[in-house]
Amino acid sequence: MILVNEETKAIVQGITGKQGRFHTKEMLKYGTNIVAGTSPGKAGQKVEDIPVYNSIEEIKRDFPDINASIIFIPAPFVKDAAFEAISELDLVVIITEHIPIHDTMEIVEYAKEHDTILIGPNTPGIITPGVGKLGIMPTHIFNKGHIGLVSRSGTLTYEIASQISDDGYGISTGVGIGGDPVTGQNFIDILKRFENDPETEQIVMLGEIGGVPEVKAAKYAEEHLSKPIVSFIAGVSAPLGKRMGHAGAIIEGTDGTAENKKELLRQHGVHVADTPKDIVKIIEELQ
Repeated sequence: MILVNEETKAIVQGITGKQGRFHTKEMLKYGTNIVAGTSPGKAGQKVEDIPVYNSIEEIKRDFPDINASIIFIPAPFVKDAAFEAISELDLVVIITEHIPIHDTMEIVEYAKEHDTILIGPNTPGIITPGVGKLGIMPTHIFNKGHIGLVSRSGTLTYEIASQISDDGYGISTGVGIGGDPVTGQNFIDILKRFENDPETEQIVMLGEIGGVPEVKAAKYAEEHLSKPIVSFIAGVSAPLGKRMGHAGAIIEGTDGTAENKKELLRQHGVHVADTPKDIVKIIEELQ
């Protein structure tokens, strides 16, 4: 497992909002160790019996060992919340989408300066089956196992996780790096963590059209990783120049097309699945 483990002690920023309340309940139900939440001006309230504070600084007076945060705050206010969390904690997950790109760039740079692990923005989060989640993913489709799952797409993550579980396999940790052009952790960052994780035996990397992050990850893996990687690239039928879903999912010329990426991934030793169903078939062959 990576990122979320038995040592994770998390807070929820924006805990009193609709999304914050709902997902706090779901994360607690799954066993995630959430100890407090923030909502400026609402200190003293409780959400699912979790105490609400005005700031992280106030939380740390009562819970000095908190180390992670998940952010459910409207896009215009995320930067301030993220800066607060990054300066105080080891792991920050930003669920919020539609954050201005300049804000995201500042957040990512700030996280690097503070050596804080940043997941997102625009991510479904992280789940370590049997331990907990800092995210919004449905938990019933994630069986515990030895396959590390990393993806740009939340919906695709759910589809593949469900197939993996239905076919009798399981996941060590599932990570959505986020669908925006700029994110905290990238594919290479997560592949490194899976390579060093004794519970992860194989890695599934789910990509999509646009940019070249999957290809960069494949080049890195060819030189530095020992564990097999299975990949699927969504967007085979996407027309040139048209944005498809995520802000990062746009192709120009031949660079970034699904077919181009698939060929390059194969050249660098990645096992490429042509359809989602082929992922499990390849996993079985690698057993």
